[in-house]
Amino acid sequence: MNKSYAVFGLGRYGLTVVKELIKNGADVLAVDINESVIENAKSSVPICKCADVTNKEVLVQLGIANIDTVVIAMASHLEESIMTTMLCKEMGVKKVIVKSATEFNKKILLKVGADKVVIPEYESGIRMAKEILHSGFVDVVDISNKISMLEIEVQDEWVGKTLMELDLRKKHSFNVVAIKIKEEVVTFIDPSMPLQKDMVLLVIADVSKIKKWNK
Repeated sequence: MNKSYAVFGLGRYGLTVVKELIKNGADVLAVDINESVIENAKSSVPICKCADVTNKEVLVQLGIANIDTVVIAMASHLEESIMTTMLCKEMGVKKVIVKSATEFNKKILLKVGADKVVIPEYESGIRMAKEILHSGFVDVVDISNKISMLEIEVQDEWVGKTLMELDLRKKHSFNVVAIKIKEEVVTFIDPSMPLQKDMVLLVIADVSKIKKWNK
């Protein structure tokens, strides 16, 4: 099943995230408390709602408990961001990513349950959208429009198996070029070495194959 996403706050950053997710074929619920913002977004965003996301009953009506990832892009309103983060986690949202204005606010948001906090000066909306689309990926770097280099966490079902057994190149068109073991990067890879949970695979792959694998 395809994963579902919601973005709260349609300022420049939030709208960038929404558009990038939609561009990649994701189902996205876009929400803002400002009606004029929603009206302006409707032409490019299929599902827009004007709502107060600090209200639990509103979140229930929006079906947020069924959303896989929620992005809270309301950095200028710390209190609202905190409340919404807590409500989303309370309702069982698997991943809540929150935009923060400062490092101090970031610490607070992490303490109240945010899974990740981003500061826009350090991370663009497009990059963040790519990251949440590619769940399980530590990092994503586009080499071209068709090819990306990824850092992939070793999946639970891969632990104890070798690259030879997994045959990721044949199954997913993933070319493993290195393995990160703690702080060490190993480029000479033994295909018969059992993978461990704390390893990260450095992979080059076709973008279309990445999207297919991530669903």
